[in-house]
Amino acid sequence: MTTNFAVIGATGKTGRRVADLLEAEGRAVRRLARGTNPAFDWERPEHWAAALQGVDRLYAAYVPDLAAPGSEAAITRFAEVADEAGVQRIVLLSGRGEDGARRCEDILLASNVPATIVRASWFAQNFTEGMLADAASTGVLALPAGDVREPFIDVDDVAAVAVEALTGMGHEGRVHEVTGPESLTFAEVATILSETTGHEIVYVPMTFDDFHAAVAAAEGEAVATMLTELCRETFDGRNVLPTDGVAAALGRSPRGVRSVLEDAAATAAARS
Repeated sequence: MTTNFAVIGATGKTGRRVADLLEAEGRAVRRLARGTNPAFDWERPEHWAAALQGVDRLYAAYVPDLAAPGSEAAITRFAEVADEAGVQRIVLLSGRGEDGARRCEDILLASNVPATIVRASWFAQNFTEGMLADAASTGVLALPAGDVREPFIDVDDVAAVAVEALTGMGHEGRVHEVTGPESLTFAEVATILSETTGHEIVYVPMTFDDFHAAVAAAEGEAVATMLTELCRETFDGRNVLPTDGVAAALGRSPRGVRSVLEDAAATAAARS
């Protein structure tokens, strides 16, 4: 019998990689996002059942973040809809050190659908294809992170763990807490960015108030409040230590930040 896979958030950093890996293995994949047909929008639960019809195994990345207000209610309903649709396995992306995300994890793990959590540290790709990618052009990497260390993870490693959890045996009910191999400060990442891009990039630590004001001006008050509180929570040192999550799931070591940034710089140079 053919197993049908679906990826919610298929246009995002992890989702598109998960879908690509599954398709490379010859799997049938339904890529779901707001603009797909059928569409999956976390704010339109009335459409979820149609999007999940016929799906056996499912990867989900919640937007905007599992720590955001309303996420617990959304995940509760999502688990119910997935169960009614006949989904046999769910792999949920979660954020390391986020209390709200942990509550959502518990909701899904206690549901009727066998589930696995991939709890990830900060993405290394945030510096190349995310909200901090403009640091290369501005020369400034500004965050309210002080000198805290973070074991940044390669998103390709996150996707590989997710695919293993979707297709392998023995992952139901487990939490794979995944990080990179070493903890770096944002100032150290700025130095690596300078070396790999050839442009001087300086890390500027911000206050939480200044960060909130900057994000609010660009993205609005609601997004600014969510991101500020998320930074306040996770940049308190709780996530400093790396884990062996990637090695435990895949039998190999995770890739480090320098390798990710070198590859990104090489790709950008080839395109220019």
